Formats: sequence, C-alpha cells, structure tokens
Amino acid sequence: MPNERRIRLGELQLRILRVLWDTDATTVSDVQQQLGRPPLAYTTVATMLRKMEDRGLVVHREEDRKFHYRAAVSMGEVTRSMAGDFVDRLFDGSLTEAVSHLLESREVSREEWDRLEQLIQQRKGKP
Repeated sequence: MPNERRIRLGELQLRILRVLWDTDATTVSDVQQQLGRPPLAYTTVATMLRKMEDRGLVVHREEDRKFHYRAAVSMGEVTRSMAGDFVDRLFDGSLTEAVSHLLESREVSREEWDRLEQLIQQRKGKP
C-alpha cells in the first residue's frame, strides 16, 4: 500500500461512513437518526462530521441553510486501508499469520471454505 493513505477509524466514524455510503448526501439530523441506538446527541454527530471533514473523509455542501454530507472515501479504500493496517500492526505484515489466526478463532462454514479455496486458486492464476 505504498501510494495509498492510511485510514484509521473509530467505531462511530465507521458507522457514520456506512450511513453516508448508503445515501447520496444527507444532513446531520438524518445521519443522527440512521445511526440508531443508543441515540447520539445532534452536536456529537455534527462535531464528528466536522472532524471527519477535516481529515478528508467526508465533504459537505450547503443547501437551504443545512449542510448535506457525503463520503469522500469509498468503502473499498477504507476496507483496504484498515485490513492492511490490521495485518501490519497485529501480525507484523504476515498475511499467513493473520489468515491462520482468523481461521482458528472463527467458525467457517462450508460455503466460506469453498469461497476461500476459489479465491486462493484465482490469486494463484489457476482456473
């Protein structure tokens, strides 16, 4: 990931981005409502959106005296960055160790095993 920026998100930031990825542009109160339980104060959501905008994670436009926010980063960018950070920080960059840990600590369905085997074969360049 040499040319990609590192994106680190807290739980609330990720929840907010998920709301924004599902909508085109939305207001602070819409984000607040869509975050669900436990309910967060309007000011908490507004402050977080402002901080996220300072970091280049969201952008806004003003319409009818309301700010309408949208995500400035894609789900793919966030997923790649956070997964890479996870592997780098917890497993010293070893994908093998990360996958081994996940396979040992999680239940894996037959469908997931089949999909994992398929992905490995595709990455190896085999049919």
